[in-house]
Amino acid sequence: MCGGCYCVVLCLAEQAENKKIIRMKKIKRSTGVALAFLIYVSVTAAYLLPRNTEVSQTEKYLTVAGSYVIVLLLWLVLRKKEQMRERRKKDEQSIHLKK
Repeated sequence: MCGGCYCVVLCLAEQAENKKIIRMKKIKRSTGVALAFLIYVSVTAAYLLPRNTEVSQTEKYLTVAGSYVIVLLLWLVLRKKEQMRERRKKDEQSIHLKK
């Protein structure tokens, strides 16, 4: 290992010991599921809607907008569910600590 690489490795090891390295935040399940559906709706709309000539442009845009609203509502419901689960878990931990 060259001198410069060795210095970088030592510096990173020291930062890891001091826990100064910033870790990426874990993506919550609610965000991941909503993001996956958002990508799915966008790709599906971009691929299928230009090929569909049986419906008007307004109906196409309303369909895509409605799909985005449904994805937004899904994200809100899943986020609320996660918050309730975390609150319940915190309450259970506090009950066990009181005993």
